[in-house]
Amino acid sequence: MHFDAKSRMTIASSAELAWREREYSPSSAIGGNYQPHIARYAADSALALSQVPVRRDLRYGEAARALLDFFPARAASGSSALLVFIHGGYWQELSKNESAFLAPAWHAAGVAHATIGYTLAPQATVPEIVRQCVAAIEWLKSRADSLGFDPENIVVAGSSAGAYLATACAAQTALRGVVAVSGLFDLSPLIGTSINEALGLDSAIACTLDLMQSTSRFAPAVIAWGAIETSEFKRQSRAFAAKLIAQRVECSEFEIEARNHFDVIHELGDVSSPLFTAARALFKPQ
Repeated sequence: MHFDAKSRMTIASSAELAWREREYSPSSAIGGNYQPHIARYAADSALALSQVPVRRDLRYGEAARALLDFFPARAASGSSALLVFIHGGYWQELSKNESAFLAPAWHAAGVAHATIGYTLAPQATVPEIVRQCVAAIEWLKSRADSLGFDPENIVVAGSSAGAYLATACAAQTALRGVVAVSGLFDLSPLIGTSINEALGLDSAIACTLDLMQSTSRFAPAVIAWGAIETSEFKRQSRAFAAKLIAQRVECSEFEIEARNHFDVIHELGDVSSPLFTAARALFKPQ
């Protein structure tokens, strides 16, 4: 595979396309079946929704899926921090309803929490999904007083495609920090793969979405990934962390042993994990 650094056009043989198909299919690192992980997201989220106080289906936009769930901090006040989570699924799967599993740990830590829903591809393009996520964050900021958190103490986290969305939001709106877990930051390698059938990316769109080439000033970041990932997911995370460090953006990066693309995000819901500790450190003291 060869990516021309100037045109970003992809020149690929059938063998190279097959390589990209495998490398950008994260389930290939675990034998192909990721459904048990999706089932765990759903089960853990259902439990969280039954255990933690929540305001469900708050509408931030006109689209049917432009809804979010908000979990107030234990002692909600204007000084509470807020962790926003954006789900993955290659912009084509999942919803906020399977994304509440982090809420118990952050509620126990005294941090408010929100999970964002958005229109899935192909009903929405990736640029439109980014706009929806930014709109959700701006909606939350505008209602910080009534919801009981500090609008200047927001960290946005995401997993996989959600990591891309969280980071894209950090390029467009002021945030305290961003946590990108097993993310993609350059989408051009998806062109020519089956993943792109619903996304409809071409080289021009991919260029506008390329966070590796963005000149925006990003928020302090935590970049993490599982040890059981494809080489391309690891490479993209390492490359983006290196970009941030080169731009003198505060950034910590680490690989998490014995975790794969689908279960590594659970570390963000474990108060004893290095990922939770690193994410917690992004907030200003309360």
